[in-house]
Amino acid sequence: MTYEIENDTGLATLHEAVVSALNQLLRQACRAAKLAPEDILELVVVGNTTMHHFLLNIPTKSLALAPYVPTLHRPLDLKARDLGLAVHPSANVHLLPIEASFVGADNMAVLIAEEPHKQDEEMLIIDVGTNAELVLGNRRRLLCTSTPTGPAFEGAHIEYGMRAAPGAIERVAIDSKTLEPSFQLIEGTEDDTLAKGICGSAIIDAIAEMFRVGVLDARGRIDPSASTDRIREGEFGLEYVIAWEDETSIGRDIPITTQDVRQIQLAKAALYTAAQILLREAELERPDKILLAGAFGSHIDPTEALILGMIPDCPVERVHSVGNAAGDGARMALLNKDKRREAVELARTIHRIELPVDPDFQNQFMMALNFPHMSHTFPSIAGIIPDRGPDPLADRFLEEMDV
Repeated sequence: MTYEIENDTGLATLHEAVVSALNQLLRQACRAAKLAPEDILELVVVGNTTMHHFLLNIPTKSLALAPYVPTLHRPLDLKARDLGLAVHPSANVHLLPIEASFVGADNMAVLIAEEPHKQDEEMLIIDVGTNAELVLGNRRRLLCTSTPTGPAFEGAHIEYGMRAAPGAIERVAIDSKTLEPSFQLIEGTEDDTLAKGICGSAIIDAIAEMFRVGVLDARGRIDPSASTDRIREGEFGLEYVIAWEDETSIGRDIPITTQDVRQIQLAKAALYTAAQILLREAELERPDKILLAGAFGSHIDPTEALILGMIPDCPVERVHSVGNAAGDGARMALLNKDKRREAVELARTIHRIELPVDPDFQNQFMMALNFPHMSHTFPSIAGIIPDRGPDPLADRFLEEMDV
């Protein structure tokens, strides 16, 4: 968005990039299905609000500045030739409606796939990504919001972070007695027997495990007195080594650094605070069920997410990963026009909560930086993490919020 606003040709460049990427995906799909692109006569496209605007060649300035309003919310039907998509020129392209400024058509696709509006249970749906979208509710009412979490969950801004590719550490466990880690790699070729880096799911595992076994305290500080030689002083403070040099293919150790922990704290605090504000607005203590959506959400271990305080307390067996629910919803809308009408009705009735204007957001966020939280209890994992009691700072924040 910044690039588009600051460059005269920024919007055209980004529009062309989106169309080019879609055309590449279309060609791949056609090869897999043994069809010609001209055989495609109907498409459904979903994406976040920013990508939606870039596809339509619409400026995003209104999204970048308060009050963060999309140029349009309604669904659209366009001809493929008008967008430059490499299918039949007369093909119809349907875009689902946008819920709110940063709760886009991709989240609308999640809703028509998972159907919280047809349930009695209070469902919390979290699409985890650089920008997380959250929806809470049931057949009586739905609330939505979004929050930037940054790219830490996806491996960026992490010292040895990488995408989920062959050679990446994808799972980490730490023995509570020896404090020795074990890890699992994403397999690819025969050469991928050594670690290249650590991806988002393993970063969550590692930090949650470090807290569980006492390597980290509740405020995210590494304990230098812990009885293990894996804790050492690094370039940016204390760090805990996950893989020694001889276990990696990069010629050096792979540690979790203090700065890595801070990045995860900031990301998980934003996510948790957004969920808590939705629960407060709905006058609920906790959800009945949590769904983790998106490519990254499908790889999150529910227990580790609760240990970190990424998500509100909920019985572990009631936390489910639903994978690419936006893709599921897009397919439903492609094949069923009733689903398109359902999306329009949902967009009209869902209630948006704006986090930046919430007076309690900052204090809630500060309290959520702790593992799992400065004052909230997590009965569902009470037997897994040590009971250290509330942080002394909690009273100050609670007093400011008049709780």
